[in-house]
Amino acid sequence: MPKILITGALGQIGSELVPALCQRYGSRNIIASDIRPASDQTILSAATFETLDVTNFNQIAEIVNKYQITTIYHLAALLSAVAEAHPQKAWHINMNGLYNMLEVARQYHCAVFMPSSIAAFGTSTPRYMTPQDTIQRPETIYGVTKVAGELLCDYYFKRFGVDTRGVRYPGIISSKTPPGGGTTDYAVHIFYAAIKQKHYTCFLKPGTFLDMMYIPDAIKAAINLMEADPARLQHRNAFNITAMSIDPEMLAAAIRKHIPDFTMDYAIDEVRQRIADSWPSHIDDSAARAEWDWRPDYNLETMTADMLKQLSIKLKNTK
Repeated sequence: MPKILITGALGQIGSELVPALCQRYGSRNIIASDIRPASDQTILSAATFETLDVTNFNQIAEIVNKYQITTIYHLAALLSAVAEAHPQKAWHINMNGLYNMLEVARQYHCAVFMPSSIAAFGTSTPRYMTPQDTIQRPETIYGVTKVAGELLCDYYFKRFGVDTRGVRYPGIISSKTPPGGGTTDYAVHIFYAAIKQKHYTCFLKPGTFLDMMYIPDAIKAAINLMEADPARLQHRNAFNITAMSIDPEMLAAAIRKHIPDFTMDYAIDEVRQRIADSWPSHIDDSAARAEWDWRPDYNLETMTADMLKQLSIKLKNTK
């Protein structure tokens, strides 16, 4: 049975990955960590929690040694819009944190999952059906750290035999945690606004198509890749994955099927629009489908229905 450490466990992906891993492998085998103290009772009741700064090598090594960790899901990072506002901090956390994690993994023989992103692509990348292997010239510091992270993980696999694996996540939609400063966050904000005000002012233009994924599929992808037969993996860091390519108008129309009087207008955030315009509109995830049987469970319609249901329950319970 693996002993698993999750960094950035209080973030959007981590907060739902922790209970999923606990259910799969048993709570005593899961160590959740974050630089912030935990207040989420779901995580505190499910797993052991440690406060951890990923830029502190000795702290990481101490926890890995203490719990005899065999697998690390390294999620701690600054996201696209926040990273663009604080590029030096983003480099320090995203790159030095990853380097520390890989060095500890090398010394203690751990496998590592490191999520990349569609931000690893840029304007010179084919925008539609973006290939698994293509030019990657991102125009944001977040994207630069993701490309560098992919290369560093590949290096540690080829040079030191560290079992590194990763996916290029699209925008992630979830109801559990508030948005964390990403360019695709409109696709989460819109649900809150639809339920509370029946109106949303979108910061991206209509016609801005981006790949998206519902959080259960994002969790499934991470776990399935780490459980995949390594003999089948021709790629490792990182696989294109997607569930749907949508623009704000498509998402608003899907919401109106449940909330007919929902309305939307626009106030464009030029920074996030520029970032979105540098990313693909739809990526080709055939390599993930072929090498570890990736298949999403949710499309736009099923995701919208479940998101509205889950968020309505959450907002009712927090009144």
